[in-house]
Amino acid sequence: MMKKIYAEMAGTVFQLLVNEGEQIEEGQVTVVLESMKMEIPVESKFAGEIKKIHVSEGDFVNEGDILITIG
Repeated sequence: MMKKIYAEMAGTVFQLLVNEGEQIEEGQVTVVLESMKMEIPVESKFAGEIKKIHVSEGDFVNEGDILITIG
């Protein structure tokens, strides 16, 4: 079953810390969003393999947008 990591707030993708095909752990920071000059780490709620990264650094995302799919 595919699991997804969502943006919890609107902001700009400041940094991607993972790559497709990489194994990640639950609680690992995967993306850093920037909003109102603050850096917000986005942690994975799941362990698994990164199947797809849906954003690039510099992209603007809205709350609820899919950032990463984990398989």
